[in-house]
Amino acid sequence: MQKPSSTDLLEKSNVARYIQLASLFRGRIERGDWAIGARIPTVEQLSKEFGVAGMTIRQALDQIEKEGLIERFRAKGTFVRARPERDLWCEVQTDWNGLLMSRADAQIEVLSDTPGATLAQADFDHGTVAPSYRHLRRLHRRQNVPFLVADVYVDEKLQPLIPEENYSTTTAMRLVSDLPGVRVADARQILSVASADVETAQLLQLSMNDPIVLVQRLAIDEEGRLILVANGIYRGDKVRIDMKLLT
Repeated sequence: MQKPSSTDLLEKSNVARYIQLASLFRGRIERGDWAIGARIPTVEQLSKEFGVAGMTIRQALDQIEKEGLIERFRAKGTFVRARPERDLWCEVQTDWNGLLMSRADAQIEVLSDTPGATLAQADFDHGTVAPSYRHLRRLHRRQNVPFLVADVYVDEKLQPLIPEENYSTTTAMRLVSDLPGVRVADARQILSVASADVETAQLLQLSMNDPIVLVQRLAIDEEGRLILVANGIYRGDKVRIDMKLLT
């Protein structure tokens, strides 16, 4: 099988070329193709390799320079300074207390807010779906870089109990925890790995087919009703999953 060329790696999508290139360059550093302390190819060499304008290469390098991965020196070139810190952004917890935790420096933007949403019972092995949900699509950022997009469904019967500001400030599970008269009797978390499609790549500033982690979280009350469903998509390079196997 013929190995794809460098230009083939740049997907034809609405994702900006410099974002795709920044992801590729970040990957080269992480894999060690560009070792720490090594000088990377010049803008002219990279421009020729990927068949893009020098300005696009500079924008991509600006991106990873802001992340502290490279350092530029006049008349000397550009050198690798550090590898990406994979566990810097978000740690997916696997216990109830961990699911309630939020990073103090994370920002949540509500992209859409739709009342009266419905879910199909056939999509769930646990719990009974509620008649209607409030559906919010939320984008989570750290240092102005997106790391999670999530579709959150909250049972509309809980609306009077949840302060409105919580929808843009708290984690999904915390929305329904400790509500008066409501007890979460069962909570589940389901993880899988996939590749970014066009829409996800745009939202999370990734290249097409970059790795993503899908995390579904379910909260079920004492009556067996699904009071919360949260479908999260994490950037694969900004998340760590830590599971304790022995107690």
